[in-house]
Amino acid sequence: MKLKGKAAISIITLIFCTTLFVGCQSDVTAKNTTAPGWENLPKLLKQIEAPVFKKQDFVITDFGAVEGGKVKCTDAIKKAIAKCNKSGGGRVVVPAGKFLTGPVHLKSNVNLHVSEGATLLFSTDYKDYLPQVLTRWEGVESMNLSPLIYAWKCKNIAVTGKGTINGQGPAWWAWRKQESRPYSKSNATLRKWAKEGMPVKDRIQGTSEDFHWCPTFIAPMHSKNILIEDLTVIDSPFWNLNPVYCENLTVRRLTIENDGPNGDGCNPDSCKNVLIEDCYFNTGDDCIAIKSGRDTDGRRVNIPCENIIVRNCKMKNGHGGVVIGSEMSGGVRNVYAENCVMDSPDLNRALRIKTNPERGGYVENVYMRNCTVGQVSDAVFKVNFRYAKVSEGDFIPWLKNVNIENVTSEKSKYGIFIDAHKDSPAKDITVKNCTFKNASKGNMFKNVENIVFENVKINDEVFNKTMN
Repeated sequence: MKLKGKAAISIITLIFCTTLFVGCQSDVTAKNTTAPGWENLPKLLKQIEAPVFKKQDFVITDFGAVEGGKVKCTDAIKKAIAKCNKSGGGRVVVPAGKFLTGPVHLKSNVNLHVSEGATLLFSTDYKDYLPQVLTRWEGVESMNLSPLIYAWKCKNIAVTGKGTINGQGPAWWAWRKQESRPYSKSNATLRKWAKEGMPVKDRIQGTSEDFHWCPTFIAPMHSKNILIEDLTVIDSPFWNLNPVYCENLTVRRLTIENDGPNGDGCNPDSCKNVLIEDCYFNTGDDCIAIKSGRDTDGRRVNIPCENIIVRNCKMKNGHGGVVIGSEMSGGVRNVYAENCVMDSPDLNRALRIKTNPERGGYVENVYMRNCTVGQVSDAVFKVNFRYAKVSEGDFIPWLKNVNIENVTSEKSKYGIFIDAHKDSPAKDITVKNCTFKNASKGNMFKNVENIVFENVKINDEVFNKTMN
């Protein structure tokens, strides 16, 4: 039947108005959404842009650096950085060969470029890392030994090149094992100072061999527009990359090898807009750990870590592939992980969220997709709100909105292990189109609300259901 005249116009008008109404409703729904999804990723990526540097080089040998790895080149590198900064920026170049140095402090518009065939070897004498600088050690601020590569309130900085930076970690690791004891002088004192509210400028450590923390490797603080690219990073005394209070950071094509205690690969701490891509991690602790301060001090600073993107990375050994916590008292939100490969009997978990009621904090909007897990020794996805066996405290953590899609694993103890807090269940977990083979203990759920399975196969059981 054909409609003519006013009837046809009325039908067309009705269709148009209906379409317009539906479209307007869709827009309103999108604007009212509180949990960002994968559709927001392109917008976040546009906010992350690597710095560009003036095309001029300052070669450290022109400032007195001596190749061979025996003579400390700290002053020569410092002079080259100062000249580069004063000249409007560029590259401070470490040429092929081996160069020994103490701490390197970057300045704005400086790219420390370690050339292919070059090794920048860092001193193992703790006195070289004095005077103390402001650091955030395991989520607590203090005045301590300088990181090996440090920046304070800089803009447009980089550490690049196909060379190697070597922290000579084995010389430090005995100290690390001593200081990591819960009641060691360094550990207990710093926690006590923070809890009592001591001003940070008075929290002075690094004054003797038995009162210090091992330094981190690359640790810019309060800095913006940062690039760390192409390097081989080996044997850090402690965490390898630990940017703190930084914004607009790109970490790309790194090889990180460190099997020492707490040898974390990349730990953005209270940072915003971070891209970690095409990196290889083989570590003695977490490959990537997203943090935001610890306990009283983390709550005092109260800066979340947000908009963290991990893609196309390979994780071998470590406590976890992509980890949130355990120092996350300031909260973590908007974490994306995609197209990663994780595989080792010495890799414990693929995706992990860890905290406790003393550390507290919140986690919201975590997305993982298209990741291949060969084997892990514990769980593919693990939530632990009783980390370090602490189950009581005044700061109950919470977790909301986790999306896991197209993730496969060949061998694990658990597919999914969630142990949240009885007063704050983990909420709104969606697992879709995933296959977890040979999960010897299946799943474990404790204190979870609204976990949705869509086409999920764990061992021989297919899940298509919602659990409350």
